[in-house]
Amino acid sequence: MRIAVPNKGRLHDPAIDLLDRAGLHVVDGADRKLYAQTVDPDVTVLYARAADIPEYVADGAADVGITGLDQAQESDTDELVDLLDLEFGSCRLVLAAPEDGDIEAVEDLDGGTVATEFPNVTRDFFAERGIEVDIAEVSGATELTPHVDIADAIVDITSTGTTLRMNRLAEIADVLESSVRLFAREDVADDEKVQQIRMALESVLSAEGKRYLMMNVPEDRLDDVKDVLPGMGGPTVMDIAGKADVAVHAVVDERAVFETINALKEVGASDVLVTEIERLVE
Repeated sequence: MRIAVPNKGRLHDPAIDLLDRAGLHVVDGADRKLYAQTVDPDVTVLYARAADIPEYVADGAADVGITGLDQAQESDTDELVDLLDLEFGSCRLVLAAPEDGDIEAVEDLDGGTVATEFPNVTRDFFAERGIEVDIAEVSGATELTPHVDIADAIVDITSTGTTLRMNRLAEIADVLESSVRLFAREDVADDEKVQQIRMALESVLSAEGKRYLMMNVPEDRLDDVKDVLPGMGGPTVMDIAGKADVAVHAVVDERAVFETINALKEVGASDVLVTEIERLVE
């Protein structure tokens, strides 16, 4: 089983870190290598450009891939199944035009020219709205094109909008909301190993922002403690050998820990222990 991951850039380190936390530690992954083994002898990592990963998966060079939804949509392949939102690399693909110009709505571009590094996504966006535009495909410095008479507007990636504002461009419309996803080829999406990888990654994401609480509680205060705990599906209650107290375990949201502990102490809980959760399989 081969997993294609970005070989560099802002998506590389988070992707490798997520695999590591999911238990798929990369070994012997030195720079300039195209492949690396993981601690699972059945899983190999393939390093590739983020933009090439959809094609690698679709063509069978890899079975699953980690890359942005924007790259998958731009590849225009029908063989990919979106298995899981990995919740990093969030960005937007937006339509923007000079802030002091005449373009104020999508319809104003009918018959105009749009510069972009995402010609397929851009073409689909305008086609769905019945608007005809010429696409000027560029490989960088997209924000400059309206100012040098190459295009009337651009479709480009933004995270905060700062670069657009610096180049005196105003957002006209959202084209695509993107984040990094786990993709699989359609014919292997239901494969047992693919589903194991999906579950391992999902368990890491499910654990983020959660904390595990353990405490001792007098039996006659158990109902009060249950009322306090905002846990998942109710707490786990266990007898403690030789004691009248019971042990109560619960998963709570990290943001609720401070108030929850104070409330637990007020209703009789003691010896409260808070730990991080590495993975949570729901």
